[in-house]
Amino acid sequence: MTSQLESLKKYSSVVADTGDIDSIQKFSPDDCTTNPSLIFKAVQSEKYTKLVEDVISNSRSRKFKNLTDQIDYISDQLAIAFGIELTKIVPGYVSTEVDADLSFNTKDTIEKAKQIINSYEQSGIHKNRILIKIAGTWEGIQAVKALEAEGISCNCTLIFSLTQAIACAEAGAFLISPFVGRILDWFKSNTSYDLNSTNDPGVESVAKIYNYFKKYGYKTVVMAASFRNKEEIINLAGCDKLTISPALLEELSQTEGVISPKLLSSESSKVDLPRVNVNESSFRWHLNENQMASFKLAEGIRLFNKDMLKLKDLILTQL
Repeated sequence: MTSQLESLKKYSSVVADTGDIDSIQKFSPDDCTTNPSLIFKAVQSEKYTKLVEDVISNSRSRKFKNLTDQIDYISDQLAIAFGIELTKIVPGYVSTEVDADLSFNTKDTIEKAKQIINSYEQSGIHKNRILIKIAGTWEGIQAVKALEAEGISCNCTLIFSLTQAIACAEAGAFLISPFVGRILDWFKSNTSYDLNSTNDPGVESVAKIYNYFKKYGYKTVVMAASFRNKEEIINLAGCDKLTISPALLEELSQTEGVISPKLLSSESSKVDLPRVNVNESSFRWHLNENQMASFKLAEGIRLFNKDMLKLKDLILTQL
């Protein structure tokens, strides 16, 4: 009997949302996404002690102005070291994230992205295997526009609204990551709606973005992210890509059943979605008026930065 995971792969490209190499090997995803939280979790595992030690050891042969610069270098190289290992397992893309504290700095985001790509290429990994993850702020999206123009593909992450998604697509982003579960979390905490698998606001958000993109011919890939349960995944079968945690990949692989596509590009033209014009002022206004999206974007940036700081504290203890 076919597992739900095998069935799902017929309609959506499955991506592993983890930095754990063993999990990726087990489920054979097409691509892999990482972020500071996942890297911080991975480096605490004894499985990756040697990888961490090698990165720290290599840093000692370089000259730095101060200890902070050395720690920053090591944290960058750890993300790249994991990325290099992941490119040996998945046939497609590996996403590596720019520091969250650069989310409102276009110039420095561009510079950091180029540094990441340069480090990969020095290790023999071509830039066409890497997606640079950048938060979906206005400043981040302008960095994406510049990078894409130079042939560096980007993954616009922390997408919680159609306005953000459209701005990313019009900037030429290769891929966006609209979040599902974090939207559900907000509605559960802040509203009295009776929410279930048939009216999940996170699922509805991604479906709206997917249909809008297909209706108006945007080439940007839609990769739904941040799932809380496998029902959310099943209800988005047919989305271009789905990035899924190891726990939910395991659940899908252990459950027998056939999944049918819920999103069909051939049906998107029939969906009633008026065209939206997005510029900087309308972007900022719509985000300001969308209480959920503005909160979750800010929270997501804070959480990624918090785990990056934890990672740097951990590095300090090993120097």
